[in-house]
Amino acid sequence: MESVTLASIQAARERIAPALYVSPCQQSHSLSELAGLPLYLKLENLQRTGSFKERGALNKLLTLTEEERARGVVAASAGNHAQGVAFHASTLGVRAQIFMPLATPQVKVAATRAYGAEVVLHGASYDEACAEALKRCATEGGTFIHPFDDPAVIAGQGTIGLELLEQVPDLEAVVVQIGGGGLIGGVACALKETHPKLRVIGVETAQLPSMLRARVSGAPVTIGAAATIADGIAVRRAGDVTLPLVSRYVDEIVTVDDEEIASAILMLLEQEKTLAEGAGAAALAAVLQAKTNLRGLRTAVLVSGGNIDVTLLAKIIERGLVKDGRLLRVRVYLQDRPGALLSLTEILARERANIVETVHDRAYYGVSLGETAIDVTLEMRGAAHITALNHALHEAGFRFERIQ
Repeated sequence: MESVTLASIQAARERIAPALYVSPCQQSHSLSELAGLPLYLKLENLQRTGSFKERGALNKLLTLTEEERARGVVAASAGNHAQGVAFHASTLGVRAQIFMPLATPQVKVAATRAYGAEVVLHGASYDEACAEALKRCATEGGTFIHPFDDPAVIAGQGTIGLELLEQVPDLEAVVVQIGGGGLIGGVACALKETHPKLRVIGVETAQLPSMLRARVSGAPVTIGAAATIADGIAVRRAGDVTLPLVSRYVDEIVTVDDEEIASAILMLLEQEKTLAEGAGAAALAAVLQAKTNLRGLRTAVLVSGGNIDVTLLAKIIERGLVKDGRLLRVRVYLQDRPGALLSLTEILARERANIVETVHDRAYYGVSLGETAIDVTLEMRGAAHITALNHALHEAGFRFERIQ
């Protein structure tokens, strides 16, 4: 099998350069202060299809023979890989069939079709869609483009490493998310073969640490399915090609949970005005949560993709506001008489708590016949503001409780 080397990554860079955007990598001063180190963000979420995946897809497509191009390509993906293959195959005039699970969000299906691919919905999971894609390749002769376990795909992703070395002077550490290992395998190879002392840290979601398990076991192992907001790195089994690369070049693998990832998404949105999906923010989450000791090291973090479902984003923003004390919901019990609600709103106005929503109910919440209850959602200014409001309500004799 063809191996991944510095030379193959350099060749991939020359091959894909005319059609690929060199994403920016600039220092974030606000996040540097929070992390306690010079922190640079490599914004792969700004690629045409919203993620780094098109690097590997394009490199693989450009290595196909004319005969292989004529037969077309097949891929299985629920998101970013699908869009990368679809876009560049269409640009090159290559027929692409993308197999996606039946439960794939319609926005991703529509985007993949819009890029010019034929989408086939099949199976309840990525594994079932992939099995069907491989079956189609066997019967119709198309070339399967694996999302991570292919030397040409890995070499394409590794071009990010070459760009980082040019964009960040005196780079000392790089933090990269891990799904199947194609991204970190290529990036780490490019970095370590050029600067062996540079530290490379991998980040997996705590729900699916397949590469971490593989390193411990010495071989890929299949772990149980689990839900995570980092669906782009929700891979149950490390790659056969990627594991040796990770074992050789990656210094450490750490994990982050969904709450930590959600916090990093919100941080990127507020501090950097950039949008990241769950997988895209995982590397930053590890740095902000100090999962490994990088203090003082000039560090680059990959923001690997930005294709997030807007409904999920809305939930992340709301939960982040609650966590920061900027959104509060309280249930206040009132006497069921005229003027009771007015006395409550006067206190809220005096404490400068802005009412977002109210739900007034006499029949539920277990209130007595002479009482009513009202749920009030409020915009607040933080923990101290909430404490002051609690004190004011208590002093006025209101019975109330916070709703989590």
